[in-house]
Amino acid sequence: MKFWTMLCAVAVSTALMQHAANAGDTVGVRQFLAPSNERGIDLDVTVWYPAQPGGEKVISGDTALFVGTSAMRDAPIADGKFPLILLSHGAGLAGNPQALSWIATPLARQGFVVAAPTHPGNTGKNRSAAETMKLWLRPADLTAALTTIEKDAFFREHLEQGKVGVIGLSMGGNTALAIAGARVDPKLLAAYCDTDLLNASLCEWVRQSGVDLHAMDLQAAGRDNKDERIHFAMAIDPAPSDVFDVKSFAGISIPVDIVNLGRPGKIPAAADASGIAEAISKASYATIEDASHYSMFGECKPGAAGIIASEQIGDPVCDDGGGRSRGEIHAQLIDMAVVAFTRALKTDP
Repeated sequence: MKFWTMLCAVAVSTALMQHAANAGDTVGVRQFLAPSNERGIDLDVTVWYPAQPGGEKVISGDTALFVGTSAMRDAPIADGKFPLILLSHGAGLAGNPQALSWIATPLARQGFVVAAPTHPGNTGKNRSAAETMKLWLRPADLTAALTTIEKDAFFREHLEQGKVGVIGLSMGGNTALAIAGARVDPKLLAAYCDTDLLNASLCEWVRQSGVDLHAMDLQAAGRDNKDERIHFAMAIDPAPSDVFDVKSFAGISIPVDIVNLGRPGKIPAAADASGIAEAISKASYATIEDASHYSMFGECKPGAAGIIASEQIGDPVCDDGGGRSRGEIHAQLIDMAVVAFTRALKTDP
């Protein structure tokens, strides 16, 4: 079976470590449920946070392919108030919050609370092409998580009021742009898989699943999902980046950082967001030329290549774009994220 991976998600500098806001070295992790009127269910939300010693050591994101990241389950939260970062995962092999523990844990260590809802239908045994393509529901998942955590007895006294940002990787990057104010164009979404020119990997899976995007109810697809509580957005290889109404980018008023993984001219069209960055008034744009879309996965275990071959996964999920290791690329992404969110959420205006 060929797994669809095109749209899956995916050492902080000494200076930044010195002014991590009373975070210390302990990172806690816990889960709560967030009611979702959109989905008609409660969403599972995973939260990483600055913690005091205690709790039970767990490894998040550890699989047969990928190395996980340790944290202390249900550890006491550290004293103080912290900015909140909403995290949106991708779909497919890395389509769950735990798969992004490699970036969530260091952000928590630097003094942020990081809350990531599980987007239903995007991974695991309940994975669904139809649900995955309902892109407009994903920002609503983030909004539900935000509303719930603001009232949660464990976190509410430790959240710095008005200091909320969002980070998303791959399809999560699409979600981050959407909650900042970008709107899907229903016509572009309906026609997205008419050919394989835009995203062959995704569209192969959509067709094999028997999903006809033209037959889907897209009445709500083009709605405005902006959440005014969000003050900064970071999108890493946002995909699909080519289903948005380009006019909606002019309405994004918050600062947005966009990062593409790969060399300009070689970045897949589905993730190339250079044009989006030009259309957003307060956007910055950067590339990591020796990375690839697969660099958003966790670090691969020594035996991963054999599993990829035996399972006929088909995509080079352990390959990056150049000579550096995935750990080194992760370190750069983490550093970029810490710098960006420190500037946006910890610096007084």
